[in-house]
Amino acid sequence: GRLEFVGGGWCMSDEAAAHYGPAIEQLALGRRFLRREFGACGTPRVAWQIDPFGHSRQLAAVFAQMGYDGLFVGRVDHQDKATREQLQEMELLWRASGSLPPPAADLFTGILPNVYNPPSGFCWDQLCSDPPVVDEDSEENNVDSIVSAFLQIAASQAESYRTNHIIMTMGSDFHYENANLWFKNMDKLIAHVNARQANGSRVHVLYSTPSCYLWELHRANLSWSLKTDDFFPYADGPHQFWTGYFTSRPAFKRYERLSNNFLQICSQLEALAGPVAREGPYGPGNSSVLREAVAVAQHHDAVTGTEKQHVADDYARQLAAGWESCQLLVANALASLSGSKENFIFCNGLNISVCPLTEAAGRFTVILYNPLGRRVSWPIRLPVNGASYAVTDPQGQPVPSEVSPGQLPRPPARPAVWELLFQASAPPLGFSTFTVSRLSRGDPRAHPARTPGAERGWGRCLTRRRLAPQHLRVLFDPLTGHLKEIQNLDKSISLPVFQNFYWYNASVGNDESPQASGAYIFRPNSSEPIPVSSSKRVSTHLVKVGGGDGVPGAGGVPRVLSPQPCLLQNALVQEVHQNFSSWCSQVVRLHAGQPYVELEWTVGPIPVADGWGKEIISRFETTLQTDSRFYTDSNGRQILERRRDYRPTWNLSQTEPVAGNYYPVNSRIFIKDKKFQLTVLTDRSQGGSSIFDGSLELMVHRRLLYDDNRGVGEPLVELGADRQGLVVRGRHLLLLDTVESAADQHRLLAQELFMAPYVVLAPGGGPSYRHGQPSLRQFSALRRELPPNVHLLTLTPWDAGTLLLRLEHQFERGESVNGSQPVTVDLLNLFSAFTITSVQEMSLGADLPLNAISRLVWTPAIGTGAQPRPVPKLDPSRVTLQPMEIRTFLATVRYKVPG
Repeated sequence: GRLEFVGGGWCMSDEAAAHYGPAIEQLALGRRFLRREFGACGTPRVAWQIDPFGHSRQLAAVFAQMGYDGLFVGRVDHQDKATREQLQEMELLWRASGSLPPPAADLFTGILPNVYNPPSGFCWDQLCSDPPVVDEDSEENNVDSIVSAFLQIAASQAESYRTNHIIMTMGSDFHYENANLWFKNMDKLIAHVNARQANGSRVHVLYSTPSCYLWELHRANLSWSLKTDDFFPYADGPHQFWTGYFTSRPAFKRYERLSNNFLQICSQLEALAGPVAREGPYGPGNSSVLREAVAVAQHHDAVTGTEKQHVADDYARQLAAGWESCQLLVANALASLSGSKENFIFCNGLNISVCPLTEAAGRFTVILYNPLGRRVSWPIRLPVNGASYAVTDPQGQPVPSEVSPGQLPRPPARPAVWELLFQASAPPLGFSTFTVSRLSRGDPRAHPARTPGAERGWGRCLTRRRLAPQHLRVLFDPLTGHLKEIQNLDKSISLPVFQNFYWYNASVGNDESPQASGAYIFRPNSSEPIPVSSSKRVSTHLVKVGGGDGVPGAGGVPRVLSPQPCLLQNALVQEVHQNFSSWCSQVVRLHAGQPYVELEWTVGPIPVADGWGKEIISRFETTLQTDSRFYTDSNGRQILERRRDYRPTWNLSQTEPVAGNYYPVNSRIFIKDKKFQLTVLTDRSQGGSSIFDGSLELMVHRRLLYDDNRGVGEPLVELGADRQGLVVRGRHLLLLDTVESAADQHRLLAQELFMAPYVVLAPGGGPSYRHGQPSLRQFSALRRELPPNVHLLTLTPWDAGTLLLRLEHQFERGESVNGSQPVTVDLLNLFSAFTITSVQEMSLGADLPLNAISRLVWTPAIGTGAQPRPVPKLDPSRVTLQPMEIRTFLATVRYKVPG
């Protein structure tokens, strides 16, 4: 027990920008490695999050469900810490879920006295300058002074803690390169401090471990103050709020999110196809490269954007290598499952409308894989050069399609400026194959340019229609071009919504107030942001795509509409294009059959020639009476109420009215009154807030000229590929609904954004995978869809013949009339791709059987302590999930014999 692993993840993950899915996976990956290499003794019992810049409730719930006895953290807000030291609440019981019955998500949490550093004056690494312990008989002997100073520090620290045991961390960043310096001095310190006991000292010093210290706290048999919120935002001084990293490096934050999305698809297909996925006709495929790259990207100086530029580049390089390895695996699996050896093409440049196959080929196939446990309808956009196309579904039936003007400027060598649009559907945990054929008529270059929207009456409406009555209408101000109102026609509700882009000028720091905005810290030099558009009116034009030319399934020419009411019923998509400046634009889009308004924003290069760094926000202003309250997610899962200028556990003295009210937004932020709720879903982690009632804002990009002196050592300037400044594109999805129904929409849509369908292309006409095997144009690995409130969180190969499976209830208790109900799933008859022959339920980390988990039980100061519930005997044909519950299984499977 003298050597102990703490934490045990693949990294010490961030807690603000990390989504709960990859956060669970990186912990499980590290714990599995430790168990494999060191056996049961290597299993961590203590979570060790000593450097992340704030701490989340959802991650605390994850630690508890993985079997950790407690958590130690280093960084908490300076006001919070001062209050806790005074009240002796530096150690507490964190109730990390309002849905799971205690003590399932209860986690003892200890706040370390000095972040992760030694007491002042006791740093003995070669990087330190404190004097060593000199106990020889010489003039330099300093034993008395060092021991006295240490005893004084220990006594002072003990006043903030409740037991007769206190913990000191002896080390710091980059220490122990020369470990002898540390241990030689600590050995002397321990000996001389303990020698004072002969003279009546009551202090005993010993080498220990976090688990040993935690055990002594438990033996004290005390009751502990109860915490139910989280530790965001974090500030280490009056003007030093670490809320900038919620947005820093937005392109990498999106790449991390996409990479995890593809990792889940890769893992699922490997599980569904079996061993042939790793050894198929396209070469050896491997998911472990991407799994490890995504895991390390969760680090608190990775997805946070708080690393140097060359380190960020290396993280991206690791992810790219993982994509290449997984693409081989996906190709092998798709060939096996579809029965056709196609020349699969992965167009990684679709986000910039680049795909050589679709731009050149007269005929090609589109395979849409859906990783969710329910059927999904997904808009497809592909760069093309033809004027019109015919699209057919897996049954050979025509699919409405259109060709629309492209949105991105293209280099002369790549002249495609058109995009093919159609709505594709894919079954749960499966794929659909669509055939696209170019029709031999028309020339896209002959079509007229888009009509500016400044002409009379342009802004009457932008309406999405379907075959049933309309769902949404979006109104724009005819004078300014700004979003004006959203109407939910199903619920007969409307809400005035004004949206605009602004920037905060970043503080540069000076002699009077030296703190600058940087990769970690957000510090605007004014609470009033500056509009990106220099005029009150933004340049706009309306694009309506749809209607065809009367030929079923044939894509008609782009319909570029002059201003008039939006009455075209067959429209696939309707768009208003807004230009706020030369470096900031947005497309407001309504898709047929979708319940949201999509805002696709493009920001950059952020201009800094005026000497000011800038932090760009998208702000929404409404008439909702929100009473200083807004709501953000915790790692993409739980929802927490936030109140402006308020903290639940201490009396806040607000010193930064903007940055001090920013919180991490991993997947959604919303505001509501007693009747209506406006929700914004994000496609990556961002910082967000409600600075005044009825408003919410999200920071989408930031470019800074100064370092914030927190360890990066360089400004967050991000020059991008062309060295002119990074351009970032992203999406916000807006939902307007009643308070009672809002969760039914945002829960499923957020999961759909996170686990999005994936497009694979092929020229078509490939040979059979096996002789005589028919090709499948549509496939589902499930016998039936999962209920809406159940999410397939994990499906991945484990050991030979076994798969790891995680199912979760994705609603919180009480947030939905139907969604929050318990739900039961039959595991044995769920999958069609294989037969489950046996099932063992595991802990969340999958390294221990669930019935082997035995955690320390702690008593809260209020209420009564609850004992862990006994693990019932597993019936795999009736697996019941309660709200917010995740259940983990190892399933032994038998694959169907080919042919």
